[in-house]
Amino acid sequence: MNRCLLLRVSLLLSLLCVCARVYVELKGSSLTPPVRLQKQAVAMATDAASTLKHHRRVSCERPASVPPVFDREDHGSWVLCLDRRFSLAQRIASKHCRVYSLRLAVDDDRLERMLAGSGCEVHCFDPSLRSAHLQEEHMWLHRLSVDWRDPNPDRLHTHTHSRRKIKDILNSFGHRQVDVLKLDLESAEWKVLENLVLERVLDSLGLLLLELHLHWPGFEVGGDEPSVIRYWFSLLRELERAHYRLYHSYSDPNKPRLILHRNIQNASSSFVLGWVNTRFLPQG
Repeated sequence: MNRCLLLRVSLLLSLLCVCARVYVELKGSSLTPPVRLQKQAVAMATDAASTLKHHRRVSCERPASVPPVFDREDHGSWVLCLDRRFSLAQRIASKHCRVYSLRLAVDDDRLERMLAGSGCEVHCFDPSLRSAHLQEEHMWLHRLSVDWRDPNPDRLHTHTHSRRKIKDILNSFGHRQVDVLKLDLESAEWKVLENLVLERVLDSLGLLLLELHLHWPGFEVGGDEPSVIRYWFSLLRELERAHYRLYHSYSDPNKPRLILHRNIQNASSSFVLGWVNTRFLPQG
């Protein structure tokens, strides 16, 4: 089932189609872009094709989806990889797993509650919470906004919640590793992912569950269309360089078919990806 899923729903393939379609649409429109932009679009498509050609995936023999999948055509959205080649199944069984969930307002926390019910230590970071800290069984809720920048000292007292980078959160909590990191940040995920790369946090993660939004570049992501898509691809390539392999891809059929404000057939403005760190070695 998972192999079929990865073949049918591939983010990288969709982005490659986007590259080609955007270029064709721009070239054929009455507002023909400058030659420089056309060359950039061609280079963008070339980069996308190269990424597709060399991209590596892994088949997960024991996927666990939330909500559970009962229909082969319904692949679910958030999916864990419990393959015995990796550590998560053993960590859950031994009650030593740690989960970070970064989100903006509570939308769907079934995955977090399932993992907490399995004995995992679950930390949810959400700036919309009314209280600074709440605790349920195996589940801690923190009114904290995850950022990709160092805090501005002049604005420290103007926010009702803290804004901190993931590496700083790990250090302040005394956590060296996280078995599952879930990012559901409504277009802030690109800059947070960039920060994970730049501050070398990826080695400390076992699974990365990531919702991507493609209808616009994302917070603080600028440039023309080719530059934005190359930026997106550069971050996905960095995941691969860090020995992450894609095991799950899901496009939401209820989302608009928009890529960078353009209607694109057979595309989606939202994807959920599951990546496993094949070099992750749990400590303790």
